[in-house]
Amino acid sequence: MAADPPLFRAPPASQIAAALETRVRRRLVGTADALLADYLADTLFHERKRLERDDDGPEYAEAIEAGAQSLRAMSRPGMESSIFRMVRHYAEEVHNPFSARTYRFATRIMPGVLTRLLSGARPRDLVLGDFDPASRILLSGPIDQLRRLAEAGTLILAPTHVSNLDSPLIGYSAFAAGLPPFAYGAGLNLFSNPVMAFFMQRLGAYTVDRRKKNRLYKDTLKDYSTEIIGRRHHSLFFPGGTRSRSGRLESRLKKGLLGTGLAAWQESLAAGRRDGEVYIVPCTLSIGLVLEAETLIADSLAEEGKQRYIIMDDEFADARTIGRFVRSLLQLDAKVHVVFGQPMDVVGNPVDGEGRSLDPRGRVVDRRGYVCNSGGAVVADEQRDYLYTERVAERLGEAYQRDFVPQSTHLVAWAAWAALRATNPGLDTWRLVRLHPDQAVVDRAAVSRRVDDAMSRLSAYKTAFAPSADRTLDDAVRAFASFHRHRAVAEHGPSLRLHPELCLYYQNRMVGYRELR
Repeated sequence: MAADPPLFRAPPASQIAAALETRVRRRLVGTADALLADYLADTLFHERKRLERDDDGPEYAEAIEAGAQSLRAMSRPGMESSIFRMVRHYAEEVHNPFSARTYRFATRIMPGVLTRLLSGARPRDLVLGDFDPASRILLSGPIDQLRRLAEAGTLILAPTHVSNLDSPLIGYSAFAAGLPPFAYGAGLNLFSNPVMAFFMQRLGAYTVDRRKKNRLYKDTLKDYSTEIIGRRHHSLFFPGGTRSRSGRLESRLKKGLLGTGLAAWQESLAAGRRDGEVYIVPCTLSIGLVLEAETLIADSLAEEGKQRYIIMDDEFADARTIGRFVRSLLQLDAKVHVVFGQPMDVVGNPVDGEGRSLDPRGRVVDRRGYVCNSGGAVVADEQRDYLYTERVAERLGEAYQRDFVPQSTHLVAWAAWAALRATNPGLDTWRLVRLHPDQAVVDRAAVSRRVDDAMSRLSAYKTAFAPSADRTLDDAVRAFASFHRHRAVAEHGPSLRLHPELCLYYQNRMVGYRELR
């Protein structure tokens, strides 16, 4: 373990609110009255609809009504005042004061707490025992380089996202790697547990209310991210936006928050700061079973899954279910692979151990040239910045595919799904997932042959398979039998019986490998 990393000193909420209001003021300068009115109207429309379902208190409702009055009067001072008032509300909701004292306390007890969490025992039965998280959570990647970069600049960690268990997993992994704490957005529903909320609020989590759909709220979140990165608070974004519903590795990434790293870096350049460098780090998580798999794939397949951004009630909502799930993992002696990828700059170039940007041939390039004119002044260009952020998103998608460590459950589900397709050539995916398990039966030997062939094709990748196809198949069947109500793949005499929806979810993790097409 490296020496304790430097800790971020969080400003009070009032200071953050004032900074975000200043950012909005600058953006509104020169905005036509009609555009300003549209901006406020969008906020009022969405917030009134939301308040029909949710009660945020009289003060909030009063702010909405004051905004409506200024809009009816088309009073520019009134409209601006209403917008600034809403920004202050949002800032106070979003910002949580990071506590260095709480962080030091949490990191001292973290291994024991994680052990207790992973033991899944009842509170009165909690005993640490001999479980060592480091033996189950395997870290890899250029960790020494990341420590150096964290001292010189600000890191943005960009992980894949499959489960609500990802947050404590990444928190432990960053701590175990000797990396500093990261600020990250957590859904409002995750703060419902008062104990969990106490620690999340003080360990870097900021609150994201995904019920709020208006442009002003989304802009406030981006401004908040830019502000804290500029203040050298290392940050974590899930670029997929939310847990992968289908089980696939994320490829279509949300770019809003990703772009805040580029914005913060340009602000630092313009201010002449020497400690303003920003680096983006891919992080790929691989675990053989996913707690919420049944709910997530059902949501992905359902038509309304296209509209829902957050599931408020799933397996993660029940502490007993979490305990049962993790106990199942421990009994399987399962390994979790956390791969920190090659860091890059905010325009998508890889960086070396000194934080210098490299071109495709490995030559050092001056990244300031991407955003500065010949005189060294930063030039604002939204279209250019959008393209750079697109490039970063593409590089992240490539890193996820390159760094992911497929496990037996993923490969066996892929082989079983391929066998199911071959057995039912006239059925599309939708009809296949609607097959009754008694109809979704495939030949075990055929699946084993597909597994063996795939293992040889994937030999150039880092994998977590057993040495042989039969052992890999046995491991997956045993894992699938350990937790879910339905078994994605189960023994059925000389055959295998599938639960098509779950089988599809786990096989989707293998989508993207050219070798398997």
